[in-house]
Amino acid sequence: MRVLRTLPTTRLLALIAAAATVLVAGAAIALAATGGGPKPPAKPLAQAVHSALAAPQPAGITARIRFTNNLLPTGALTGQTGSALLSGASGRLWARIDGRGRLELQSDAGDVQIVWTPSLVTVYDASSNTVYRFARPTVKPNALHGSTTMPSLSQITSVLTQLGKYWTVSSATPTNVGGQPAYDVRVTPKTSAGLLGAVELAWDATHGVPLKLAVYARGSSAPVLELEATQVSFGAVPMGDVAVTPPAGAHVVDVPTAGGNGAQKTTPVTGVGAVQAAVPFRLAAPAKLGAMPRSDVRLVGAGDSKGALLVYGEGLGAVAVFEHATKAGASNGPWTALPTVAIAGATGHELSTPLGTVVTWQRGGVTYVLAGSVTAAVAQADAAAVG
Repeated sequence: MRVLRTLPTTRLLALIAAAATVLVAGAAIALAATGGGPKPPAKPLAQAVHSALAAPQPAGITARIRFTNNLLPTGALTGQTGSALLSGASGRLWARIDGRGRLELQSDAGDVQIVWTPSLVTVYDASSNTVYRFARPTVKPNALHGSTTMPSLSQITSVLTQLGKYWTVSSATPTNVGGQPAYDVRVTPKTSAGLLGAVELAWDATHGVPLKLAVYARGSSAPVLELEATQVSFGAVPMGDVAVTPPAGAHVVDVPTAGGNGAQKTTPVTGVGAVQAAVPFRLAAPAKLGAMPRSDVRLVGAGDSKGALLVYGEGLGAVAVFEHATKAGASNGPWTALPTVAIAGATGHELSTPLGTVVTWQRGGVTYVLAGSVTAAVAQADAAAVG
């Protein structure tokens, strides 16, 4: 303390200022880590949604992001490297007002680059040196920001009322995400069917930009999937930040999408009899799986990928079964990386997650894939009932 008393006044003031700067910076970091910082005023949910839709679009968005993926249990994919898409990662986001953007997930196993334009999305996974491409559906120009066709407050209230019949919707909670004042809403299904526990969404209070999306399994307080912005700034984004192309030697996989650009509309083939007549294999279509009645049967795909899609039950507890002819000499592909499971005497493969289960097996020249928001035990029982 004697040293402080003998310091010149100017140096003492400089020392105090430096200490204050350190304290303020530390407090800012602590606030950012705990969701502190400025918060917007409290509003009814309908009004908060209306304000978000009417908010002016920013020229661009730059953010640090954190992606959490607890969907796959440890060792679920045997022999696979830890892709950032599977294990979660931190990264960065750039988005432009013209519908172009890039999301980069950084991982020791290799980065993942997700790049989108108004017509195309490419996902490059460096851990497998693979590019996945799929067309974005054509969307008519919307004007959720400032258009005269924007939903009115009463219309938004009506939609929320209808949603409330099936979901418990929280109020708009004022919070702070990535340093930006934001509103947070949590939606929970009222039905006990399915394994989904809740979905949480937070958006920027000034621009209406989504800043956080989290999905929870039933009975869990930690998110199974979460994408959250941790540092956000608004402003113009250079084209060079989003115009990133995969390496020339990468393996390219074109992912088909339903209703893609230029897709021709055809009359759907539905019903057991019509679908059976259209597929080259014996259709397995029991009237029930467990206590769930068969609710839909339809022909999907075309050519060699043509098959039958059957749905049992409705809503979150529904189970879907896809059946198609097994190609000669074909293995079960990537499914062989999953743990094996016995299905009525056949050897299948199973992916069990907190949100649902997928089981696949082959029998009599037919490949079956069963999926639903059900436990592994229920999925295995249903698969055995299919045959």
